[in-house]
Amino acid sequence: MIKVLIVDDDFMVAKVHAGFIQRTPGFAVVGVAHTGAQAVIETGRLQPDLVLLDIHLPDINGLDLMHKLREVAPELDVLVISAAREVDTVRKALRGGIVHYLIKPFSQTDLQERLEHYRSAYQGLDSAKDVAEQSDVNRVFGLDRTDRPLPKGCSIETLKLVEAALKEADGDLSAAEVAAQLGTSRVSARRYLEYLHDEGVLEVRLKYGVGRPERRYVLKG
Repeated sequence: MIKVLIVDDDFMVAKVHAGFIQRTPGFAVVGVAHTGAQAVIETGRLQPDLVLLDIHLPDINGLDLMHKLREVAPELDVLVISAAREVDTVRKALRGGIVHYLIKPFSQTDLQERLEHYRSAYQGLDSAKDVAEQSDVNRVFGLDRTDRPLPKGCSIETLKLVEAALKEADGDLSAAEVAAQLGTSRVSARRYLEYLHDEGVLEVRLKYGVGRPERRYVLKG
């Protein structure tokens, strides 16, 4: 469960945001602060994973507060939620290492989309493995390559058949095994498999024997 602290000087706005978060699976509101001073205390006490931070607070600018919060919680992530639209403010927030900047007013769907991206990208990168793949980094920076064109000569219909073969397999498959199942050439099957690997859908396992190790493919998760 991802622990969230809401920092907003408006009591009613903070309550609405809390409701949005509580309706988002995988997230829990652990506290609310209405001033910068209170936010520092609550961050140190609760050690949240994520802070929803307003820019305009009665005692401090939210971007200056962000650095104080990380002094008491170094691993803290920050999602800015503010009516501040000035380009300089947005730029400063980005340089401060925020995970997103959401301009008020916004809908529950708007916030949930950002939270779900944070959960799948940032949290997934922390816990999935010791070494990141390029596809993992792409997700963090919003560069999922799901719309990347298929390799020349490939079709979406055959791609779906390749995915289905992997789903039905008891373990990993080689390009030759996929080709035999689908009635395609090994070269063609490998082209689809490598495409899915580049998209972050598959893992590659190397099987060592005589000669060059065999590349075997399995669905992630």
